[in-house]
Amino acid sequence: MKKNNLLYLVPVVLFIISTLVSRQVFSRSASQPRVAENVEFAPMPEEQETDSSLLNIEPTEPRDQVCPLNGDYFTATEKASWEKRRPLAVMIENTPEARPQSGLTSADIVFEAVAEGGITRFMAMYYCDAQDEEITLAPIRSARTYYILLASGFNRPLYVHVGGANLEGPANALGQLSDYGWTGENDINQFSVGYPTFIRDYNRIPGVDIATEHTMTTSTEKLWAVGVKRGWTNMSPDTKVKGKTVAGEDWSEGYTGWSFEDGESKASSQTVSYSFWSGQPTYDVTWKYDAASNTYKREQGGSAHTDLENGQQIAVSDVIVMFANEEGPIDDKKHLLYELVGKGTGLLFTNGKATEINWSKKTRESEIVFTDSKNKDIALTRGKIWVSIVPTGNKVSY
Repeated sequence: MKKNNLLYLVPVVLFIISTLVSRQVFSRSASQPRVAENVEFAPMPEEQETDSSLLNIEPTEPRDQVCPLNGDYFTATEKASWEKRRPLAVMIENTPEARPQSGLTSADIVFEAVAEGGITRFMAMYYCDAQDEEITLAPIRSARTYYILLASGFNRPLYVHVGGANLEGPANALGQLSDYGWTGENDINQFSVGYPTFIRDYNRIPGVDIATEHTMTTSTEKLWAVGVKRGWTNMSPDTKVKGKTVAGEDWSEGYTGWSFEDGESKASSQTVSYSFWSGQPTYDVTWKYDAASNTYKREQGGSAHTDLENGQQIAVSDVIVMFANEEGPIDDKKHLLYELVGKGTGLLFTNGKATEINWSKKTRESEIVFTDSKNKDIALTRGKIWVSIVPTGNKVSY
């Protein structure tokens, strides 16, 4: 009997030893994907090669090609590159433990809203300003319903996230991605892609011990390589990639985009401040206008909001505050909803001036339209754009 008991114990002991060794090896490794929130099963990782072809742009090449997302000017070389791709819409978290994030200064547009409990999250869009270098993006987090609504206005960009809300009900982001036909079409979920497109980088902030949920890292080139491999490109069907025919479609067909004009400083200074939730000062935002660059520089929680990769403070040409009705928490996971299909009011800060605006979004797939008090389209200043979704009734100081 004792001998039999020992036989039963041997595999148990071996399992325990194996678990401890694995934890020791990988706890600080940047090479293994982990489980993300609200998803119980992660498929096997997909092999992926980075087909990176970074551009060699001559300094004298004219910057006369307009970015369809934010109206900024780029070279013909960059345009030829982005026209083969779809925009990336990437979920990036904003808890204090995740700061500073990687890649936010390179985004063409950033949308910001509360994910839950007053904690904001970003959906950063990459297209024009990410063609000549590989941009590290981190930390990647999960999908939410209203970010999908915002991404839907850009004609099926590559939507990048780690899992997502999946409880039954109106906040079921993963279910909605399936219902909308995005799964298998333009949805890059870390759970269906995995390593090496996504890695857990426990050393992403030097000298800081980071919890697992703040470590997921990827890059623009890796994500676009997934698009090529899966045929989620902006190419014509007869385009050859590594000798193979790659199907594709023009993401921008039917996309109008916003109106833009050249910027002109109209003030020497301006400070814009607002909160998302009371009692959460670490997410309070201040934008300080810099007349010399005609941009607004972002502070968060009382400190300059910088990018880990380049140390630069986030600076944008346009700050848009959209007031939207907030509902929730609506379930046990404290998920929220924001009423983004419909109409509302807001504020535009550009060129050192403030303008009261209206916004509208007719359907999930419609673009957001910004108009003035006479219902005429408003022209934004060319350059990077930041859109904050703030609960209706919150105060903005300026």
